[in-house]
Amino acid sequence: MAAPREAEIHKDVQNYYGNVLKTSADLQTNTCVTPAKLIPRHIRETLQNIHEDVTSRYYGCGLVVPERLENCHILDLGSGSGRDCYALSQLVGETGHVTGIDMTKVQVEVAKAYLGYHMEKFGFQTPNVTFLHGCIEKLADAGIQNESYDIVISNCVINLVPDKEQALREVYRVLKHGGELYFSDVYASLEVPEDIKSHKILWGECLGGALYWKDLAIIAQKIGFCSPRLVTANIITVQNTELESVIGDCRFVSATFRLFKLPKTEPAKRCQVVYSGGITGHEKELIFDANFTFKEGEAVEVDEETAAILKNSRFAQDFVFTPTGAALPAPQGGSELETKVMIRDPFKLAEESDKMQPRRVPQGAGGCCGKNKSC
Repeated sequence: MAAPREAEIHKDVQNYYGNVLKTSADLQTNTCVTPAKLIPRHIRETLQNIHEDVTSRYYGCGLVVPERLENCHILDLGSGSGRDCYALSQLVGETGHVTGIDMTKVQVEVAKAYLGYHMEKFGFQTPNVTFLHGCIEKLADAGIQNESYDIVISNCVINLVPDKEQALREVYRVLKHGGELYFSDVYASLEVPEDIKSHKILWGECLGGALYWKDLAIIAQKIGFCSPRLVTANIITVQNTELESVIGDCRFVSATFRLFKLPKTEPAKRCQVVYSGGITGHEKELIFDANFTFKEGEAVEVDEETAAILKNSRFAQDFVFTPTGAALPAPQGGSELETKVMIRDPFKLAEESDKMQPRRVPQGAGGCCGKNKSC
């Protein structure tokens, strides 16, 4: 995309989220709405400690909160008024740290204004949250160093970025080896037509810049990430007659994926893993993604890539790894791994989920949107 077009999109997004939208009631589609019931109790409790001036500038209801956050350093892309950062700051604890970056200056100012309030509320002697003004495709310009974060999160922000590959390259650069990008975003069922891309409201409402879902895996592999791990997905119904006429046959889905940056080591072997339990909010069961659920004390056979992710990430301490074939507690579907077809298509998962309602979801997996945006 040509530089002038990128600059125009940046300006439009800043205006939409800095001036046009004052509250969530100003949104013109339901793309940015996630059922509140998806937020688990331990996360809801953190939200109760956040100042209403911050939450009132938050467009959506859902969080992107992965598991095992204690002491982690987290970067929030498109942090807006800071709601998620202040929630995460409680989960990482005073020895962890959360950095939020957003391109909309008025939102960053709101977030900064309540830093002292929240640190006092949380009982922290030293602030563990920092807010930066900048673009997510240019994290270096904001002073963010190589391999400085354990986790990067984003909730419905990357679709607003013209150059998505560059944004993901920056994420890869700032992640530590073993780190992950855990993010929700909007995806399209086909390459988005130009009339949708050029529609300012559809872009601002997270649809015009949606990535064709198959392209995510292509971009991720090109950069060096592991294959995208699909967590949850929900079909988007626009419910706006005028905008639906522009969208036509193109369908959209909100989906949560996790992308891991692993060290360049010897390939891991297929093995059996046993979850030790105890992760906050997931003490007895860890729903890792749409393909793997780990119950405390039960053996699960995993493929080579899943084994590599678990062994080389912050989850390594939570699992016992044993070569395939060893005597262990009854495997959960282990014998079916050879023929198992991994679920990667968010539209397929969303359709299956609709048929199985009510469906349990991984705790903390939010939908789109749910963020104040950044470029």
